[in-house]
Amino acid sequence: MAVELIAGVDEVGRGALFGPVVAAAVILPESAAAELAALGVTDSKLLSPVQRDLLVEQVRRLAMDCRIGVASVGEIDRLNILQASLLAMRRAIARLSPQPDRCLVDGNQRIPGLPIPQQPILKGDQTCLAIAAASILAKVWRDRLIVRLSARYPHYDLATNKGYGTVAHRLALQTYGCTSQHRRSFKPCQLDALPVQQRLDVGS
Repeated sequence: MAVELIAGVDEVGRGALFGPVVAAAVILPESAAAELAALGVTDSKLLSPVQRDLLVEQVRRLAMDCRIGVASVGEIDRLNILQASLLAMRRAIARLSPQPDRCLVDGNQRIPGLPIPQQPILKGDQTCLAIAAASILAKVWRDRLIVRLSARYPHYDLATNKGYGTVAHRLALQTYGCTSQHRRSFKPCQLDALPVQQRLDVGS
């Protein structure tokens, strides 16, 4: 009898003011579960950056496959953050090879248009190893992206806040306005653009 392939799916960045929302989908073979659990794989929010960086390499090493899906700032503003998050998760799943037989999805929402059986799991990143592994992969991938973008947009303390609405980030928005990577549908980003914005967007 064939082994059922199960993917864990999670997203990060829903509450950020800057940058895309990022999802990951991970298929773990049964042989990897005990090792990853022993290494401490759990909800990425409960881990330090150093722990996540170490564990993401183990997830990639032991997974049958793991993939990233992204929904852009433009898609967030056009669709709303919930629908963009679900879109990112669907994209991550679509990239998996082989395709899973079933998906375990963190949260209480079903992914629209997914042609694979799915099961939403509340707090799945704390109770399901495959979802926890996906949360780590998505978090590390998105954090590294935001750190790279921080060089282009140095005024917003992005390397520290990873795009979330800290006091320093909100003050910078009031001073410098939004960049093209800020989510204008989010209230803190609904500010009058200042002349410096154009210079920020071209990286000067």
